[in-house]
Amino acid sequence: MRSTLAMTAAAGAMLAAVSAQAAEPIKVGVLTPLSGTYAVLGQQIKWGMDLATEEINAAGGIDGRAVELVYEDSEANPAAATAKAERLIQVENVDVITGTVSSGVTLAVGQIAERNKTLLVTTVSFSTAITGSKCSPYVFRINANAAMQSNALAAWLQSEKPEADVFYLGPDYEMGRNTVEEFKKVAEPAGMETVGEIYAPLNTNDFSQYFGQVRASQPTVFYTSTGGNDSVRLLTQLAEYGLRDRFLAIGAASAVTPATIEAIGPAAEGFVTGVGYSPTIESEANQAFVAKFKEKFGAVPDLYGADSYGFMPFYKKAVEAAGSTDADAVMKAMEGLSWETVQGTKTIRAGDHQAMMPMYAVAVQDGRFEVIGRVEGEDAIGPDNCERF
Repeated sequence: MRSTLAMTAAAGAMLAAVSAQAAEPIKVGVLTPLSGTYAVLGQQIKWGMDLATEEINAAGGIDGRAVELVYEDSEANPAAATAKAERLIQVENVDVITGTVSSGVTLAVGQIAERNKTLLVTTVSFSTAITGSKCSPYVFRINANAAMQSNALAAWLQSEKPEADVFYLGPDYEMGRNTVEEFKKVAEPAGMETVGEIYAPLNTNDFSQYFGQVRASQPTVFYTSTGGNDSVRLLTQLAEYGLRDRFLAIGAASAVTPATIEAIGPAAEGFVTGVGYSPTIESEANQAFVAKFKEKFGAVPDLYGADSYGFMPFYKKAVEAAGSTDADAVMKAMEGLSWETVQGTKTIRAGDHQAMMPMYAVAVQDGRFEVIGRVEGEDAIGPDNCERF
């Protein structure tokens, strides 16, 4: 009798422990810039994550468990971000990390994630190295990379200015140099000539020091991959010095976004970029998302908000397919996974963990982005250059 009672008590304790474990929230570490030059991007990421998490939890969570977001300010600084990534993993015990913006931060945090066998899913970073030469089995990207943006933008530019003289100005770090490199890869073989190239430090207050070189080069097209407050300063200063109307301004998706158009003002007019998302995509799902986003936050979503909003259904589908939050099990479930987003269907390429999606050329017209071209995902994604797994 005593033995039976002991076994019953032990079984009950085990069931209680399993039940308690199942009731524990799934913790998502959101390591994103909440201060500094890229804070405007981090704000969109936070809004997208908050809205998606609210909806997921209202619908029963992930596999019956609520989702808890744990925020840390990456400061867009690799040294600060890696220390905070260690804290998220070791102290907060997060199941996955997302939200990284700076490609340098994503590459650095990816090493921390791999060492700790924790998943990192970027919804923002552009550098092709993240899913290319420096790929990791524990790192995924669900946004468009620099090559995909360049393919969409160059396809449009080739039809409009096939013999353009292009001047490049990017931020002096991984993303800035990679975006320029990727655009040149498609622009120069198409007959466009490079007439100048500059890399400015992050948080540059005065871009006029470079304008003499811009004038002397006489470009017909000016390409930039600055972002956040740097883009505001660059484009408005070009206008103040009478240069903005001398060329067509184009660039990476970071350069001008719905969140920065108002601050840039008339200097943003006519700017063209290649993106995986636009708030003007005329699908029922996207227009419903835009309406909810505007009602809740009083702002229009940009690609950072939309791609971050798409993280949660992606992670939910992978966890429920794996039947676990174990990183290795979820990793296998993510490879080849397709899911629906406000941009359309996305699919993770198993070979490099890069998401494939339709790409758009968009231009600022009357203070808002309008779609002016489209490239199918299969044509935009480019080759799989990951050789590690």
